[in-house]
Amino acid sequence: MPIEIEFSLHSLLKIELLMSHGIDVSKEAVEDIIRNPDRIGVGYKERLIAQKGFDDTRVLRVVYESLPEKIYVVTVYPGRRSRYEKD
Repeated sequence: MPIEIEFSLHSLLKIELLMSHGIDVSKEAVEDIIRNPDRIGVGYKERLIAQKGFDDTRVLRVVYESLPEKIYVVTVYPGRRSRYEKD
């Protein structure tokens, strides 16, 4: 059984804001990034950051907490590949 993914109010508002700016993102896309990220890192308060490319120059990053009973999405934001895909 797949683990439940819960979205914070902030993350839902952020998705709406991104869509209003022409960035095509949905709850389903965010869930896909969490389940199939190109990269995953650790951020503030040990929160996980999953990211996936969505065009030639940008990635979409999802900050979430992996709890025993669910995944809790904190926020979603775009970023430049040049900043987040350094090797």
